Amino acid sequence: MTHALPLTPRNHDRDSAGMTYVYPVVSRRAGGVSVGINLNPNNACNWACVYCQVPDLTRGTAPGINLVQLETELRAMLTAILHGDFMQTRVPEGARRLNDIALSGNGEPTSASAFPRVIELIGRVMADFDLAGKIKLVLITNGSLADRPRVQDGLKKMAALNGEVWFKFDRATASGMRSINQTRISPDRQFERLAVAAHLCPTWLQTCMFALDGAPPSDAEQAAYLSVVERIRMQQIPLQGVLLYGLARPSMQPQASRLSALPAAWLEAFAEKIRAAGLAVKVSP
Repeated sequence: MTHALPLTPRNHDRDSAGMTYVYPVVSRRAGGVSVGINLNPNNACNWACVYCQVPDLTRGTAPGINLVQLETELRAMLTAILHGDFMQTRVPEGARRLNDIALSGNGEPTSASAFPRVIELIGRVMADFDLAGKIKLVLITNGSLADRPRVQDGLKKMAALNGEVWFKFDRATASGMRSINQTRISPDRQFERLAVAAHLCPTWLQTCMFALDGAPPSDAEQAAYLSVVERIRMQQIPLQGVLLYGLARPSMQPQASRLSALPAAWLEAFAEKIRAAGLAVKVSP
């Protein structure tokens, strides 16, 4: 494992460990070290969110996964964190705890055909390191494939491993999703997938809010989002709440110059509206 600069919440260098699939992160939202698993080393995703920090992002799906290599890398990283000097040499004081293993990476992780086998593999490694039930297994996903049987199989396996889904839901109108996520998926279909995910594994909505061309999301866009929250409450979909966050790291997409962070006060005010509509919110400006 190569040694590099100390990690910070802004330094999410996925090459810092010199591995293909596994990388360490100091997570501002999680308040500790997260072991990231990147199933999209080809930088391919079926969406192209304008705020995405992945350089050279392309449209596509995850490549075939070398499960033996993934397991070797994960064991090496956990050994360094739990039994080596990784925490002392790479992590700021105050964040020196292992918080979770997170499937995120440079594209949509559930697009990997081996997704359920990857979850089984992680579960096996967690058990060997006596981490089962002690840390979270997090899936950061755009949710677009949650209606696929193999993805649902993976989500069920995650639920048995103290798993948690962070389901992307940035905008609640078709035009908003086209503009921000660059997908033609309808909000209603996305809502159905959200319901599926939430019934299979504890799920949070993950929402990124920012200014586009200097303007925050329109009143109509905010109202549409709040009506989705209301619908979640009315249909008793078992959501954990909303992870509401702003721009933390620079976008690597062509639209980057059009994006800017919203004031923390704006995010907090919107969070209050979400709470009033019936969901808990954690805010990360």
